[in-house]
Amino acid sequence: MVRRAEGGLPVQEKKTRCANLSQTLDMNRRELLRAGGLSLLGMTLTDLLSGRSLATADEIRQGSFGRAKSCILLFMWGGPAQQDTWDMKPNAPEEIRGEFQPISTNVPGIQICEHFPQLAQRIDQLAIVRSMTHNNGDHTSATHYLLTGEAPPQSTDVRSQWPHIGSVLAKMNRGTGPLPPFVSMRPKLENDVPRFVEQSKGQFAGWLGPMYDPFTLDQNPHSPNYKIGEFTLQPELSVSRLTERTKLLHQLDFQFEKLQNRFAAVDDNNRRAFELLTSAADQRSAFDLKGEPQALRERYGLNPHGQSVLQARRLVERGVPLVTVFWPNDGIKNVSVYWDTHSRNFVDLRERLMPVADQAFSALVDDLKQRGMLDETLIVWTGEFGRTPKVGQRSSDAGAGRDGRDHWANCFTSVLAGGGIRGGTLYGESDRYAAAPAKDPVAPRDLIATVYHALGVPQDQVIPDVNGRPHFIRPGNVIQALF
Repeated sequence: MVRRAEGGLPVQEKKTRCANLSQTLDMNRRELLRAGGLSLLGMTLTDLLSGRSLATADEIRQGSFGRAKSCILLFMWGGPAQQDTWDMKPNAPEEIRGEFQPISTNVPGIQICEHFPQLAQRIDQLAIVRSMTHNNGDHTSATHYLLTGEAPPQSTDVRSQWPHIGSVLAKMNRGTGPLPPFVSMRPKLENDVPRFVEQSKGQFAGWLGPMYDPFTLDQNPHSPNYKIGEFTLQPELSVSRLTERTKLLHQLDFQFEKLQNRFAAVDDNNRRAFELLTSAADQRSAFDLKGEPQALRERYGLNPHGQSVLQARRLVERGVPLVTVFWPNDGIKNVSVYWDTHSRNFVDLRERLMPVADQAFSALVDDLKQRGMLDETLIVWTGEFGRTPKVGQRSSDAGAGRDGRDHWANCFTSVLAGGGIRGGTLYGESDRYAAAPAKDPVAPRDLIATVYHALGVPQDQVIPDVNGRPHFIRPGNVIQALF
């Protein structure tokens, strides 16, 4: 007969739980004492929780920890077909391998698609991860995996979601200058319907609160009228008058002290706006692409994506820690929406998608390298998932036409460059049909842990949510072979 204590638990189980709780509390006490002792070295518990904790000894010895000062995330919304881009299967049956041919690259033994000719000559700068995998084939929720590393919550409340990498960096006080610490570019073009990207989960600060949401740009940087706000003082408004207005605003804020949390995001935006208006011209011109040589603008591509990538480079050059560039939808009828090639897979990849991506990505690598910024700027190129192994195969409600591929989260490819990443690297393998990882599967949390590692976020990093509850921000495993 099993003895039961009050509450219905067996006595032995209750003793075990009490012992575990005691051990946990003892560990917490030791951690608090350790954190308290750090103050003797100039580091307080607040420092520890706000992102200044020490890297592990292994991370320091590896020499790759924290080399990246910023990150440009090139998000190919819609899901690029892995077997038609980075992970060709030339020996597979025709319905698997498709219409494209592989080409050699500047790294012996590595081949990619013929429609990435410029990137093929820069593979020595790239690391290709061919064994990405998760279990969510829905666009708007799968993005949560690749932007945060975590599975999307069931709730539709944006504040229940995990914070984007950029929001975490903002919370850690990265990028304290006048420019926003986290910028998200989602170019909205004429006839751009539907705007699925706006519904995508994981692109905001989630449970960190609105103060750490991105500065979101929906303007088209390729438009001749491209302009972000008003970053110059009006002739009738001098710096001294602006300063007086700021003092008055602070006095009014004091009267609303009880509402401080609600106005915190507004206060921070006001501070940055004031600093930007009174900062050096170089900072105020961060969004002025006309400051770039025309030849360089053409090198990136005179199109919305190419100019968005150039805009991202201008921002990180001026100290912005993270910029996300979402692939735009050009609004052309009877073609694929974003990289979502349910039909016309080969036509749209060949004519509309891959040439633009090839040009912008390769230009960014060259530009950062020439400026001496590549070692300190991490580039991540990814979609939220891949496409079905067979042409015409159905895996979602949307289905696929005879010349299309449906959603496929079980296996896809992500690519990294710069920021301490070892170029010319292949990691992981897919099976002969690019349907499943055959070697070294990589979950999104592992990819995001690798990004955090490159950016110097410690393995044991803890960040509190808006209610003060602590969360470990880096639960995945770093892909050490990429460094």
